[in-house]
Amino acid sequence: MSGFRAFLTKSNALALAIGVIIGASLGALVTTLVNAIIMPPIGWALNGIDFASIKTPLGTNAKGEEVAIGWGLFINALIVFVVVMLVVYVISKLFIKEEPPAGPSAEETLLAEILDELRKRPV
Repeated sequence: MSGFRAFLTKSNALALAIGVIIGASLGALVTTLVNAIIMPPIGWALNGIDFASIKTPLGTNAKGEEVAIGWGLFINALIVFVVVMLVVYVISKLFIKEEPPAGPSAEETLLAEILDELRKRPV
């Protein structure tokens, strides 16, 4: 048990696990947001189209069930994906601060000075 505890505290496994749990919750939340709040007004504005029901029938299978390509479900999933990516982008911009690029190291500065001196010498 102590080895497992050390693994969790010395690696990013715990942060990754928390991120996966939050991501799954966020995905469910955004799916509901898109399907229940965003898509109904869009469908209403487009003469009552229910995107979830947009499909291209291909025929029936051996059991007599309809086989169809569910374009509307794909459109809903695509919108969910875009909204999730937008939320992740906004969250990352709020919480992840990038450090400004570091200037040249002392070694690089010294090498640049040596190179400048060498260029000044006549050949």
